[in-house]
Amino acid sequence: MSGTGSPTIDIDGTGLEVVIVAGQWHDTITEGLIAGAKRALEASGASYRLMRVPGSFELPVASKAALEAGADAVVALGVIIRGGTPHFEYVSAAATDGLTRVALDTGKPVGFGVLTLDDEQQGLDRAGLSGSREDKGAEAAEAAIATARVLARLRA
Repeated sequence: MSGTGSPTIDIDGTGLEVVIVAGQWHDTITEGLIAGAKRALEASGASYRLMRVPGSFELPVASKAALEAGADAVVALGVIIRGGTPHFEYVSAAATDGLTRVALDTGKPVGFGVLTLDDEQQGLDRAGLSGSREDKGAEAAEAAIATARVLARLRA
């Protein structure tokens, strides 16, 4: 499982405004990711709101808009499952490259919670649902908060 060796992050999101931007594909997995992100943000003390976009391809533009509108960080959540066409590679690359560019262009953190999967079971195992082995929504939210704090210290 990919979570082996993952860090324990102590986060304090007090005073931070975070936007969760989530795609609408693969509802059960996506709802698990959103729930995990919300739990982590609530535990950190950050305030947050949820914005939904059609799919993972749309995550970068909505994330950029949220950060430019004043959010301190974004948690981008999506699910892309491999199929029989090259669509998987195009959407995965566009979402990953786009979110990286958003973080670099804005200088603000984007918690990356886009699951790129070979099958639905891999997503269920990572979605933070009952019986899941990992909670990638929570991990993405924790990474966004922790990175926001690092950036604040670097800029101080």
